[in-house]
Amino acid sequence: MRFERITVLVLASTFVFGGLALRAEKNQPPHHRPTVQEAERFMAQAEARLDKLSIETSRAAWVQATYITGDTEALAASAQEKYLGAVSELADEAKRFEGMKLPPALARKLKLLKLSVSAPAPKDPKERAELAELGTWLKGTYGKGKYCPQTGPFAGKCLGQSEMEEAMATTKDPATLLDLWEGWRKFSPPMRSKYARFVGLANKGAREMGFADAGALWRSNYDMTPQEFSAELDRLWQQVRPLYISLHTYVRSQLVKKCGPQIVPPDGPIPAHLLGNIWAQDWTNIDDLLDVPGGGGVDLTSILQEKKVDDLGMVRYGERFFTSLGFNPLPETFWTRSLFVKPRDRDVVCHASAWDIDNQEDVRLKMCIQIRDEDFRVIHHELGHNFYQRAYRHQPYLFEDSANDGFHEAIGDTMALSITPEYLQKIGLLEHVPSTEGDLGLLMHKALEKVAFLPFGLVIDQWRWRVFSGEVKPADYNRAWWDLRTRYQGVAAPVARTESDFDPGAKYHVPANVPYMRYFLADILQFQFHRGLCRAIGYTGPLDRCSIYGNKEAGARLKKMLEMGKSRPWPDALYALTGERQMDATAMLDYFAPLKKWLDEQNRGKPTGW
Repeated sequence: MRFERITVLVLASTFVFGGLALRAEKNQPPHHRPTVQEAERFMAQAEARLDKLSIETSRAAWVQATYITGDTEALAASAQEKYLGAVSELADEAKRFEGMKLPPALARKLKLLKLSVSAPAPKDPKERAELAELGTWLKGTYGKGKYCPQTGPFAGKCLGQSEMEEAMATTKDPATLLDLWEGWRKFSPPMRSKYARFVGLANKGAREMGFADAGALWRSNYDMTPQEFSAELDRLWQQVRPLYISLHTYVRSQLVKKCGPQIVPPDGPIPAHLLGNIWAQDWTNIDDLLDVPGGGGVDLTSILQEKKVDDLGMVRYGERFFTSLGFNPLPETFWTRSLFVKPRDRDVVCHASAWDIDNQEDVRLKMCIQIRDEDFRVIHHELGHNFYQRAYRHQPYLFEDSANDGFHEAIGDTMALSITPEYLQKIGLLEHVPSTEGDLGLLMHKALEKVAFLPFGLVIDQWRWRVFSGEVKPADYNRAWWDLRTRYQGVAAPVARTESDFDPGAKYHVPANVPYMRYFLADILQFQFHRGLCRAIGYTGPLDRCSIYGNKEAGARLKKMLEMGKSRPWPDALYALTGERQMDATAMLDYFAPLKKWLDEQNRGKPTGW
């Protein structure tokens, strides 16, 4: 469901315009002190090289994700190997400019060059090739992952990720849910040893770049030190934790009523298979099990299906949202080159993602669309990535990205927050706007998506950072995973898990090596963005009823920030949109304040925590 920017460098063709000039400067006299002009020349050549070669890499990655075969995996691995090697080479070259007084933009580019990969390659060519092959194999293994139940309502069917999500969303029988939950985790154990080797190689590459480990490299990408970033995460989590505890307490009490205390402990963690999602990261599919006044709000799934909206129609609704704000329509190539429906004849990575192939106009959506509420919102989210990509395409190559990775995720989610009853009525999907008396149900549905996700968003990288640092050894991967899930999320495995399992591998972002803290940040930032835009257009009502659809003033403010790309530290971009310079979870608390008050009333006398 997330943004893909794959930039792989093909070395064989680059030395004509890049490498020769760089080697010439390497042959300067031993005591030569590099000049600002040399640094500028180096960066101009490096960016031209990255820009040109990233197109070939993105195309190879796209084919590998949409045609999973041994051949496409090999091609993608080869491209990735060359990319990793080139970034390593350029980062090593850039060290000669360290300590120089440089123009701020140039100094920022040199730093971003070092931070441009999530798995930096070791200098050794064999290890570099091995890292690329491992990364491609892990991602491909996930994409081919299936479970074929032998009994129950899904017997005789083989379920990939999309089918598994649908099955767990619609099934309420605990025994069936348990079978599906266990089954989905049967393809990931073979990843364990390869993932451990991948970690070792990525750490070596990170250390050669001057970082303690790959996790420290990831945490350095936020215009603050790794230690400051960790402290910032703790601050934000403490802001929202009371809201999560209130939600967890109420949901657990309702599941105890439905399933019984023998299945759901009244004062313990919630069994993960009962929350309507493969990973228990989104609880919206158990909305109908909760006794909330107003129900679940608008049943958008039924509306879409009754109106016979197809996959293209779903995407057109998303595009029209952005054009109503003043953005240009998507290019024709978006419609001819994207993947909207799961093919019948081949394996693809169905996990939704937005792609920027040529750093200009060739943007694409990869998604196995289902006609349902969730996918309608996901499409708005993914198009947020695509419109962000188009907005910053005029920036220099290393600034062609979001202010920080949380911004990229938050923009699309901010747009999805504008999918209000008023918006649905304006676009013809809803005949009458329901009164605000039913907003408690709408807020609960949103909380089951956004608030429930918060600790899960923290856990993925908290686990990986401990793995990268060596605090968690390969022999303890699974134990550490569930310790963190229980500590932060209050969710537990429904059956005993051992170190013969590798449950982290059953979550796409782990084998795909996609940093995950961006999603936690996005969960916070989207409400801050939403509140800022609603204030900017003079809206004074409840935040959950504010939609910026059709508002050109909001669109202009949004466009100004998107066009900045990564050219400035993220507080500058945040200020451009909201007038604030610090990430602040109080906007989320404002949004859910009516629900929090109601939850606390319902939870009176009930055990909290686990």
